[in-house]
Parts: sequence; C-alpha cells; structure tokens
Amino acid sequence: MIDSSTIVSSFSFFLLLIQVPAVAILLSRLLKGPLRHPPVTPQNPTPDLLGSVSVVVPTLNEALRISPLLTGLSRQSYEVREVIVVDSNSQDHTPDLVKAAQKQDPRFRLITDDPLPPAWVGRPWALHNGFLHSCEASEWFLGMDADTQPSPGLVAGLVKTAITGGYDLVSLSPQFILKYPGECWLQPALLMTLLYRFDPAGVNTQQPERVMANGQCFLCRRSVLAAVNGYTSAKSSFCDDVTLARHIAACGFKVGFLDGSKVLKVRMYEGAIETWKEWGRSLDLKDASSRTQLWTDLWVLTSTQALPVLIILSHLLLSPHLPITPIPHLLLLGLNLFLLIVRFGMLFAIAPCYDRTRTRGGWLFWLSPLADPLAVMRIFISAFRTPRQWRGRNYN
Repeated sequence: MIDSSTIVSSFSFFLLLIQVPAVAILLSRLLKGPLRHPPVTPQNPTPDLLGSVSVVVPTLNEALRISPLLTGLSRQSYEVREVIVVDSNSQDHTPDLVKAAQKQDPRFRLITDDPLPPAWVGRPWALHNGFLHSCEASEWFLGMDADTQPSPGLVAGLVKTAITGGYDLVSLSPQFILKYPGECWLQPALLMTLLYRFDPAGVNTQQPERVMANGQCFLCRRSVLAAVNGYTSAKSSFCDDVTLARHIAACGFKVGFLDGSKVLKVRMYEGAIETWKEWGRSLDLKDASSRTQLWTDLWVLTSTQALPVLIILSHLLLSPHLPITPIPHLLLLGLNLFLLIVRFGMLFAIAPCYDRTRTRGGWLFWLSPLADPLAVMRIFISAFRTPRQWRGRNYN
C-alpha cells in the first residue's frame, strides 16, 4: 500500500514541475521594474503645443460619474484644441451635463454616433466616430473614458513625454479610487493578474504581442491612427485598447505604457460585485491574444498567483497528519513561501497606485493576496466566455 508521504511527495514533485518554469518567467518580468520610465507628471504647455490635441470621450449613460472628467478636461490648457463627447443615445442626463460644460468651455462638442454596425463593439465604434469628426489639424488624438479624473497639466505632461520618448502611442496606468471594503480586497488581486502577465508600466516592451495599453487615457499621433484606419482593427474587440495598441506596434510604431498615477485617477466600479462582473470579464485580453498566449498566461497566473495561497493553506492542514515531511514537499513549501513574499512585496509596490483616503475598510487592501485564487478563477471564467451584454448594449 502506498503511504500518505509517498502520495504527498509525488504530488509535490508534480507541482514543482509546473511552477518552477512559471516562476522564472514571472521573475524575468518583475526584475525589469528598476528600468521603468518615471511616472508622468503634470506640466505646463509650451507654445508649440497650441491646439495640438483632440480629446474624444465615448459615453453611454455616464451621468453619475462623468462630471469629474468634464471638470478636469476644462482645466487643461491651450494644448487641447477640442473635446468631442461621442454619446451613444444615453437615456440619462449625460448629454445635458456635456451641454452645460459646453456653455462654460466652447472646446466641448457633443455628437451622437451612428447606429452600431454589425461586427462592431460599442466603445471602439464611438471612438472611431470621434476620430472621424476630430480636427485634422490636431497632431494628437487622446481617447479618455468617462470614469477618469485628470489632473491639471495631464495632457501637456503626456504629450511632452510622448515627444521626448519618441512614442507614437502612449497610454497610462491610473491611480484607482477605492471606497468600499469588498473592492479593497478584490480589486488589487485582479490588478495583480495584469502585473504578473506583462512587463511593468514604464518598461518598453519589444514584442508587439506583449504590449499593454489602457484606453482610459490613450494618446496616439493622429497620423498613425489615420494610417491604420482608426479603430477598425479593434472593431470587434472587448479590449479594443490593447488590440489596437498591439496592431499599431506590429506596424512598426513605438508604443508605450507608462505610470500615470500622478496625473490620472479613476473610479471604475462601485463595490466588489460590480468589479468582479464588469472588470473581471475584460482582463483576460483574449480578443487581443492568440490561443497559445492565452493558455500560457493562464498557466503563469495559476502557478505564481493562485497556487501559493492554496499550497500554504494545504500544508497547514496536512502537515500535522504526516509522519515525515517529504523533501519535495519542503521544496514546494519554500518556493510558495517565496512567492507569497514576492506577492506582498508587490502589494507595497502598487500601494501608491491607490487612493484610499475615502475608503471604508481600507485595511483589507493588505489582505488582497488571499483573494488571488478568486482573481485567477475570474480570468479563467472570462477567457472562455464571449460577453453578451456590455455597458448597456446587447451583443449576439
């Protein structure tokens, strides 16, 4: 009869075979952190930037959260030529808020996009319409989401960073605003699924298929966007920002994903349930990835983010019942303790990416590694489902 120690030893050896290569991949990414481009900072414009940026904002029933964006954009200086809000027939007071902003700042313009064509997703369609209606004299196209809160000097700082770095496309990672206990626990675990799969923000990724992007603040040379026919390459993507950025990178243009926590805040979802449902179903990035890449990412996430907590908890439950602890199990335990230390170190590293000044239960942020198995499970669920409803629209 095979004793329990032999079973544990064999299973531990199997897990080590799965985890060790994934850990090597993870470390190769995390060790690039010291090479990051510094965070984008607010800057004052210079005369050469006069009227160089057209801002486009897609909206659909955003009345409850668009006001900080409208205020923030009105505080940008003369580098912003126009702010085009492309509304998809909102049924709330979104158009009224935009019209009120227009009375205070003539740079604002409200348009309604055409009916959604077949094979298009609503967000890229709205952004594509905004691009087509933007002024051809603008050098830059800046797409921004209604849930963002830009600081004064954001646009000037972003454009100057793009020019200095020779970027054709730059998008920013924001500072997230947390309010409720559940999201303080879950949201950082979901964010970590991105940090474990891709290079840190501020590192220039050389492989187009590994490029990251964030459509919440997405700056692109207008000439480049015209060269790739606007958003058509991402028309059917539910992660159009990453899909378009990778297409542009594959065309030979320079794409950057930088730290924008000093110039951009975002309040994405209200609470853990909405975060799980809405953000979780786009984080898999399957629309911008090959099947091989998707499966590789799922393997890395399972091995380095989901398993450590489960393995340590299993050890605490099983070790009292083992007559001896097999060497493979000790090695497995040591590896996963190391991964947990790395995970908590990452938590300290991303703490500045969160605004928890108005948060209830903010201490749960420090327990977010316990949510890692759930976060990885959410990526698996999303990876094999096509959304049927998104931002108030139904898709067949």
